[in-house]
Amino acid sequence: MNTVVKDMLSAYPADLGGVDRDRLTRCIEECIACAQACTACADACLSEEKVAELAKCVRTDLDCADICQTTGRVLSRHTGYDANITRAQLQACAAVCQACADECESHAGMHDHCRVCAEACRRCEQACNDLIASLG
Repeated sequence: MNTVVKDMLSAYPADLGGVDRDRLTRCIEECIACAQACTACADACLSEEKVAELAKCVRTDLDCADICQTTGRVLSRHTGYDANITRAQLQACAAVCQACADECESHAGMHDHCRVCAEACRRCEQACNDLIASLG
């Protein structure tokens, strides 16, 4: 099944160089999905009865959402590509996803939205690390 991300990468008029298109596609998609999950999780946390206990989770969710959204956008731009910037962005994204997943997992037993978010963060972290490994 084709996705918008895959279709846009295929339609790009210039050479993407040696980047693994499948890993790039997966990483962009996971970044977008993670940003959505983290935003929704933060909102759900704010609706919980004991919201004060979830303050760190909300903050981590929002930081992760912002970084994942930015990473997806950076990975979607190829003109004037700089591998060092891309690698640094991917490393930051993987780090925040790991931190957010760890935080959400600590609440997953009581809040299903935290479980779902943690899973999205782990997938995004893995996709970032897989793309970093393919960059050489």
